[in-house]
Amino acid sequence: MLEMAGLGEVAERAYRLLVRAAEAGAGELAGELGVGRDAVDQALATMVDMGLVREVGDASGRRYTPVAPDVSLRPWLARQQEAIDRARLLVDQLAEEHRANLQRRDADRMIEVVVGRAAIRERMRHVQDNARDEVVSFCRAGHVAMPSEENTEEMDALGRGVRYRVIYERELLEEPGMVPNVAYGIERGELARSAPYLPVRMAIADRGVAVLPLVQHVSGMTEPTAAVVRGGTLLEALIALFEGQWERATPIRIAGEGLVPASVPSCPLDADELYLLSLLVAGVADKSIASQLGLSQRTVQRRINHLMRLAGAQTRMQLAWHAAREHWL
Repeated sequence: MLEMAGLGEVAERAYRLLVRAAEAGAGELAGELGVGRDAVDQALATMVDMGLVREVGDASGRRYTPVAPDVSLRPWLARQQEAIDRARLLVDQLAEEHRANLQRRDADRMIEVVVGRAAIRERMRHVQDNARDEVVSFCRAGHVAMPSEENTEEMDALGRGVRYRVIYERELLEEPGMVPNVAYGIERGELARSAPYLPVRMAIADRGVAVLPLVQHVSGMTEPTAAVVRGGTLLEALIALFEGQWERATPIRIAGEGLVPASVPSCPLDADELYLLSLLVAGVADKSIASQLGLSQRTVQRRINHLMRLAGAQTRMQLAWHAAREHWL
């Protein structure tokens, strides 16, 4: 084991024997070790030079005793550790340089361009099928490759414990059939919010791969293209974009999602009223709310007026402010 300190086999065995015996002559060591006297003399000379043993007695009866191991070997171990630390730092620097060079050389592996609705749809399904922790996404109005109602992979992923955080553009919530579709997802565990406008469509799985269209609007004759981004600062920027939008987006509460959290026991609204309020705060127009709920526009306005009375608000803006202050949503 001490060969790393520069000791050969004979020297290490001799040193161990001296530690146990406390003192011995060269002849005694040769006899105990079963090796020639010349080999022992050479080993002792090496250990004396290294400061592991010292000579005692006179020339007629020269004997050797070990220097305390913690005194003789610990400084050497410290020097070795320093050398290892410097080598480790160098390895880390070289590894980082290698990764940077590899990314520059293999940029095409980080960004893949997918062409065609069928190919994009298949890639989105593959990304969700392989998600293990979380999928986050921006859902804009007007689908490119996969309508929301066709995204059965989300339900499968939710079923196996994958978390979904989705931000819906306001215009999308006003499309026929979207509110029930969103409600269906929320009932199964999706966390949904709404924003007046989203800058891009995209989905990010496990913070490791993102899929986003390269062209926002395509005609019926033009095949859409999408980028699949893996790693790198571009993916980090997309993640940061989502998190920033998520913080500013309005939570969507759907009837049947559940009661108000226990931390807000004073909320006077039932699930249906929270549902209506969430759509209102999200900016969905009265006409669209009425259409989605199967109510008349007058009934929707009457229920909104009821919410305003509960909040003591004179305007809808005051209602939204009161709802935010009281944590109704």
